[in-house]
Amino acid sequence: MTEHVAEVSACSVGSCGFNHDGCTAFGITIGGTRDHASCATFIDTTHMGGLPKVLAHVGACQREECKHNNNLMCEAHDVRVGPGAEAADCLTYERA
Repeated sequence: MTEHVAEVSACSVGSCGFNHDGCTAFGITIGGTRDHASCATFIDTTHMGGLPKVLAHVGACQREECKHNNNLMCEAHDVRVGPGAEAADCLTYERA
């Protein structure tokens, strides 16, 4: 089991309520479908949410087929979130 918690190093999703010059959610969940990973914490809103500072980490990863996934935890050094197939995709996702 990993002892590392991957941080969210970048988020380029402008319409997310947690993105204020970085992700202000305490932790994000990576979801999606097979062969596609998205940020399940994404909320399309103009309201500002989250913490008063950028601190986000990956709390859980549901993409078991990702090479960075170990027991539903992300072992990547960090993750980047941005537009892809959906508005907020995990750009660090790599199929094992």
